[in-house]
Amino acid sequence: MPLDPAFAGRVYPTTGPYEVEREKIREFAVAIGETHPAHHDPAAARVLGHRDLVAPPTFLTVLMQRATDPVVLDPELGLDYARVVHRDQRFTFERPVYAGDVLRLVVHIDAVRSLAGSDVLELRAEAEDMTGVPVATIRMSLVARAA
Repeated sequence: MPLDPAFAGRVYPTTGPYEVEREKIREFAVAIGETHPAHHDPAAARVLGHRDLVAPPTFLTVLMQRATDPVVLDPELGLDYARVVHRDQRFTFERPVYAGDVLRLVVHIDAVRSLAGSDVLELRAEAEDMTGVPVATIRMSLVARAA
């Protein structure tokens, strides 16, 4: 059964808080092959003008995965996750993500549409610090292939 376009505009509860830890930044950098010292050495990051380790831009994928669970598992939406493939992801930053940041995300369904017999789910997450100051916007597209 196709996804209901009426879900566009739905906002899911805030997820978090998520504390960005130095070791998590290092682990992620190693996992993606990122060798820049600003992701591994706090002193090197400070020399470059940062307050602590800088998370690689795609680090927020970790938070996005957790934050979108309520969407993809929403029984009302009826998404069959076994048919889902990741189509696209984009990041827009207000500032870098640093070790020591405590972030929360709010996920929005921006669009639900049909494309070549498959459903496309356009998601947006607003990442902010615990005072509500925006840090980044993450946009992600998922395709639920036709059965």
